[in-house]
Amino acid sequence: VQLVESGGGLVQAGGSLRLSCAASGSIVSINAMGWYRQAPGKQRELVAAFTRSGSTNYADSVKGRCTISRDNAKNTVYLQMNSLKLEDAAVYYCNAEIVTNRYRGLYWGEGTQVTVSS
Repeated sequence: VQLVESGGGLVQAGGSLRLSCAASGSIVSINAMGWYRQAPGKQRELVAAFTRSGSTNYADSVKGRCTISRDNAKNTVYLQMNSLKLEDAAVYYCNAEIVTNRYRGLYWGEGTQVTVSS
């Protein structure tokens, strides 16, 4: 199983980015999927995610500015980020709880860098 993120880059404060994360491999089901981020010197934190029940969780810092969505047919989750702030700069990681024929576990992507300039 692999999680591959894309869509990061350099954006001015106030701008927008759309991140994508596609899961591939011998996937039976995806129980939960979402986005975390880690800025230099800080702990990795939840940004937004779909829970096992299908509901969404958002960090307070991104509520109203970010929207998580998914395409189940493509095993892909998206993060639309608007009104980006300097403090949104971080490496964004995709995370998913995935069931295969033999295993259920948590998987991480390698991350995509988001840089916000003033």
